Amino acid sequence: MKINGNEIRPGNVIEHDGGLWVAVKTQAVKPGKGGAFNQVELKNLINGTKLNERFRASETVERVRLDQKDFQFLYAEGENLVFMDSDTYEQLELARDWVGERAAFLQDGMVVTVEMYEGRPIGISLPQQVTLGVAEADPVVKGQTAASSYKPAVLENGVRILVPPFVESGERVVVDTEELTYVRRAD
Repeated sequence: MKINGNEIRPGNVIEHDGGLWVAVKTQAVKPGKGGAFNQVELKNLINGTKLNERFRASETVERVRLDQKDFQFLYAEGENLVFMDSDTYEQLELARDWVGERAAFLQDGMVVTVEMYEGRPIGISLPQQVTLGVAEADPVVKGQTAASSYKPAVLENGVRILVPPFVESGERVVVDTEELTYVRRAD
């Protein structure tokens, strides 16, 4: 779908210079001399490189629609993670490096959303929050004020986060998978 250069918004995926790019930031600029343009910060979906580009209103770019499909996490096999399409039962293998550090939050049966372009995986979204057990938590230091002090803890998946002083080893906590932060105690 073709759109004008001044219609690019953050989150739009466009085809530019032979690659797929997502608009991170956009700013409409109207200089005193010359025509208006849209200053766009782009991030390559394949290799993560960034690019600043100017698009004039008269230019057109190809806006790309990504297919989103739900996949269920099955298991990890070496450096690969195996997912299954919930509808067709086809399996998809993704490299652990491609998923990144958030791969530690994958749990058996967890449903994730994979963005695809022409049958090729481009991005993956995990649930916003997961519940995990605290494997080890440092003891509370006497004299620390409870209001602002957090202590280090290691979750059952090996990820280190900061938790409030009242959280002990063995408790279950809810963790934000994007920010890698403590949210609350699990019910």
